[in-house]
Amino acid sequence: MTKTERRRFGDEAEKLAIKYLSGKGYQILERGYRFGRKEIDIVCRIGNIICFVEVKASRTEKFGAPETWVTLSKQKNIIAAAQGYIQKNNIQNCDFRFDVVSYKRIKNDVRLNHFEGAFYVEENL
Repeated sequence: MTKTERRRFGDEAEKLAIKYLSGKGYQILERGYRFGRKEIDIVCRIGNIICFVEVKASRTEKFGAPETWVTLSKQKNIIAAAQGYIQKNNIQNCDFRFDVVSYKRIKNDVRLNHFEGAFYVEENL
């Protein structure tokens, strides 16, 4: 699969994740938020909770479930970007959560899973 094809597949997964989250009552605040070289796929809000969402997509089971690909290193990058987002937008009096949406499309089998609170921060943002 070429880089362009991978990007297109990732975009498809993000669009489906946004559609899913919107349908569950989440307000989409940003897509592809960048803080330096770090990125958060989706920033959304539900009630008093700001959610920072990482989307992982797969066309094969060869490397395991896509939600398992959010490594500790990736988590640290998402947390750093979230801190930048919170400071830039002067967000106060909210709770924060880190979610993962996994999207698997293997032939005609399509699955989208939402993992709320997929990882945590040891200290307060």
